[in-house]
Amino acid sequence: MATHLEKLLALLKVDRVDKYLFTGRSPRFPPRVFGGQVLAQSLNAAIRTVDDSGRMPHSMHAYFLRPGNPKKQIVYEVDPIRDGRSYTTRRVVAKQEGIAIFSTSVSFHIEEKGFEHQFPMPDVPGPEKLEDDFDYWNRMSEQYPDRFEKPSGQAFFRRPVKRRDFLNPQPQEPVQNYWFRLVDTIGEQPILHQTVLAYISDHTLLGAALLAHPATGRSSELSMASLDHAIWFHQPFRADEWLLYHQDSPSAFGARGFSRGSFYTQSGRLVASVAQESMLRKKTT
Repeated sequence: MATHLEKLLALLKVDRVDKYLFTGRSPRFPPRVFGGQVLAQSLNAAIRTVDDSGRMPHSMHAYFLRPGNPKKQIVYEVDPIRDGRSYTTRRVVAKQEGIAIFSTSVSFHIEEKGFEHQFPMPDVPGPEKLEDDFDYWNRMSEQYPDRFEKPSGQAFFRRPVKRRDFLNPQPQEPVQNYWFRLVDTIGEQPILHQTVLAYISDHTLLGAALLAHPATGRSSELSMASLDHAIWFHQPFRADEWLLYHQDSPSAFGARGFSRGSFYTQSGRLVASVAQESMLRKKTT
């Protein structure tokens, strides 16, 4: 039987139908397609239309247009809009039953030397002694079965440096840190590690916009969804080694929240940056 990690890697790899046409599938849970899944699948589709293996994705800018139905196939249409000397651009539209649910542009760049600098990694405890989310939600589902579902398995470890109180959330500084790592090694291909990071990048980020308020991603009185998402890949990294996902939320206004994220290796290298705007709407009775 395939492990949860093997199932995730198979899920993120789309099936090729034609040169610029791919199809993807979804797990039965959650009831709508997870945004990180569509990010990763569209990135996988774009990568496979770039013939030059020396060109790596360096940025991705996406819009979530409609909720995806996990019971229906997703079709990824890739538009090869530019093949330049140093940069290559692909536009991807994800559709279900002919209707667009997601669109993104992905830019690729050859390896070049240039100026180098970065913000330092935040000074936070390492992941080794922190409680994993899988263990935490197992415990919470046993103590509060009417409020929290038991996790079915895990393809990666996720360990918050400071855990939010999901039973009685209180406003706090809108800054949080999570350690992520796949549960096993996945080989040497850099594009595979980038695809996995695209998937992980949509985890916990919306929650950063709720930290300043008495609400969490599990609050029933809120209607929440990712609106757009951007990723910048700065340096090579491995998703099967610990990465710190540092997040903050500079603003929330007009039923929208804005979150930023930075991925650091344990040695302190800044390898990727993320930005996202989300819908945070109070439900009306």
